[in-house]
Amino acid sequence: MERSAGSSRRRRRSRPVLGGTLAVVAAAALTVTGLVSTAQAADVNNARNAGFESGLANWTCAGNSGAIVSSPVHGGTSALKATPAGQDNAKCSQAVKVKPNSTYTLSSWVQGGYAYLGVSGTGTTDVSTWSPGSATWTKLSTGFKTGANTTSVTVYTHGWYGQAAYLADDFEVTGPDGGGGEEPGPVIPAAPGGLAAGATTTFSVSLSWNAVSGATGYTVYRDGTKATTSTGTSATVTGLTADTAYQFSVSATNAAGESVKSAAVSARTAKNGTGPVTTVPKHAVTGYWQNFNNGAAVQKLSDVPADYDIIAVSFADATATQGAVTFNLDTAGLNGYTDAQFRSDIKAKQAAGKNVIISIGGELGTVRVDSDASATAFSNSVYALMQDYGFNGVDIDLENGLNATYMTKALRQLSAKAGSGLVITMAPQTIDMQSTSGEYFKTALNVKDILTVVNMQYYNSGSMLGCDGKVYSQGSVDFLTALACIQLEGGLDPSQVGIGVPASTRGAGSGYVSPSIVNAALDCLAKGTSCGSFKPSKTYPSLRGAMTWSTNWDATAGFAWSKAVGPHVRSLP
Repeated sequence: MERSAGSSRRRRRSRPVLGGTLAVVAAAALTVTGLVSTAQAADVNNARNAGFESGLANWTCAGNSGAIVSSPVHGGTSALKATPAGQDNAKCSQAVKVKPNSTYTLSSWVQGGYAYLGVSGTGTTDVSTWSPGSATWTKLSTGFKTGANTTSVTVYTHGWYGQAAYLADDFEVTGPDGGGGEEPGPVIPAAPGGLAAGATTTFSVSLSWNAVSGATGYTVYRDGTKATTSTGTSATVTGLTADTAYQFSVSATNAAGESVKSAAVSARTAKNGTGPVTTVPKHAVTGYWQNFNNGAAVQKLSDVPADYDIIAVSFADATATQGAVTFNLDTAGLNGYTDAQFRSDIKAKQAAGKNVIISIGGELGTVRVDSDASATAFSNSVYALMQDYGFNGVDIDLENGLNATYMTKALRQLSAKAGSGLVITMAPQTIDMQSTSGEYFKTALNVKDILTVVNMQYYNSGSMLGCDGKVYSQGSVDFLTALACIQLEGGLDPSQVGIGVPASTRGAGSGYVSPSIVNAALDCLAKGTSCGSFKPSKTYPSLRGAMTWSTNWDATAGFAWSKAVGPHVRSLP
């Protein structure tokens, strides 16, 4: 994994005088045309998902700048929150069907930073209005007339460069029916599927489930009694008794009502004196968290999104004793992140069902395990870190050489100390997994019975051979699938194979692929769909998932990688 940062160039954008020309133009448009009018009885609201109760459906937000929040809202249970950044003014828009030669009123409620409301493509005069920001909900309204051939317009809202985030809710494009009729109200959602129990403590159980279309919230039941609610697809039920079995179910809710309860799952809390009992999901996303500042977004562990199931803390440090490692939190480089906060964040992630492991190696790592003494030093020191910080396991990312004989001994010794819950991951380079005779591949096969996943780095590589003997260039779906095939057919279980890629173009020197390519490769291997020219001879439905370097570069890019790949991994068969 790389510590070096990329470079970027930024242009300055001058800010107009907001209180002058724009206000005059907007006011003039309203005065001259006289378009703000009272709705007629036959008028309808032609906007779709006007209150964002269905997330961002029907809306497009530039640069992933828009998100749905449950508070504050003007009406219903959801509102839009959009955050300007750099050269992006956080514009969100929707195409709306209209009738030609007709008059419409456009309105929305806004709050927060500068907020604009407007319409384009009218075929007459495009208009807009704005608010300089408000701590409470403020209604913006303007009117427009469509041209003789206009059947669709684009309504939009946006903020302003360098200003605070704005909120918008309850849009209306009121006027004659453009052809779609008034949007019907919500229907009661279906029951959630995929309910599963995750980490348990002596007093809590973490749960997760699949999202339900049209749901705006979820209610969790414990032994038939309401325990908690959530606006997402996970929750932690607390206040439980140690070493006790419980039954859990979940329902989906929206403005129309509540679904029937899901199928129940059972979970037992941990016994007194034990730590978190965390399992890795069938399909998992791994992300490396940087314990240093190399130009990527600086994060606390608490900043890592829930899309990551395994968080690899990067990296442990070598000591004067060969094979032994320690960990030193880079408080100064992480903007004052304290050891106490770090430890607390580990526990919180584990309580949410996540695994936090310590990664050994990296691009600049100098750890060597090539003797019995160094193998013992490695296992003893890693286990000591697990006991001290509560890490769930270890990641092997030794990019400067690995000895299969002694690393196998080290991991076997560590497993004997830590028990069956130990998480072991590996992140070899592509050259390391071209043949089962390679040291990394041999190590993986040697510890197959205790190995969690191998997330090979499909980047900084150049061209490599696929399992069919053909040469593939990095940066393509074929490169990912044909090289993964070597591991899948070379002795690893599909659940032990993951696809490792950079989270952004700045995350590696070469080999970046878009999230859509990652998802296509996952589908090709797991389902036999979306393949390139290489098509595996069979499918691997239990393929573990994907990995990225790093959660910090993901944050720098607006979490575009995890937002796209995380849900896709969870949807695999």
